[in-house]
Formats: sequence, C-alpha cells, structure tokens
Amino acid sequence: MPYLSPVSAQRVEGLAVAALAVVVTVTAGYPWWSLLALFLVFDVSMLGYLRGPRLGAFCYNLAHSYTVPVVLGAVAVAAAGFGGEIGWLGILALTWVFHIAVDRGLGYGLKTAEGFEHTHLGLIGKARSRGPL
Repeated sequence: MPYLSPVSAQRVEGLAVAALAVVVTVTAGYPWWSLLALFLVFDVSMLGYLRGPRLGAFCYNLAHSYTVPVVLGAVAVAAAGFGGEIGWLGILALTWVFHIAVDRGLGYGLKTAEGFEHTHLGLIGKARSRGPL
C-alpha cells in the first residue's frame, strides 16, 4: 500500500475541502464567482507582519484557521433554518473556507513565529529552496 505523508494528506484534504466549498456555494444558490471576488480579502491579515513575525503569525493564523468561518457558517445555517435573511454571512463563511482550503492545498500552512516562510506544512518560498536551517 502506498504511503501518503501527513503533509501530502493535508494538501489533498485542502483541495477536497475547496471542491466541497464550490459545490455548496453553487448548490446554495450563491454565484460561483463570489469565491474568486472575495478570495484575497483574507490575506489582509498578512499586514501583521509589518509589526514583526510574532504578530504577523498571530494575525495570519487567526484568519487562516477554520474556526471562525465554521462558526459563521453554522450561524448562517441556523439563521436560515429559522427564516433569517443573512445570506451574506453564508457566502462570507464559504469564501473564507475556500480560501483556507486552497492555501492548504498549495502548501501554505499556519505560520510559526520564526517568519512567514515557516509553516506547519514545512518551509515555503525561498526558505524551502535553501532547506532547513
């Protein structure tokens, strides 16, 4: 049986979650292009790196963890179940999950305090080509 490393498994998982977000978006009646229109909004969190790697990692990880968008999605689904009209919250949650999933699929993991190129999935960018320090 072939071996799938944990990093590879998380990358495949990210792509599967991204595909699921697309299916749910279209099935729920949201325009598919909204996933692309809002895609880069969540990368504003990288501005934390202007104040240093620790704050940068904190801000980035807060915006790139599934916790907040999943809670928002649950609120949107519950509100819809009770007849509430907060569809904007649903598409925000789906777009946020889609963004995180695509990032993970591409190998961009949660950051460490060592710097932007150090992630829980390994080194990225120029640090990857230099190898581990």
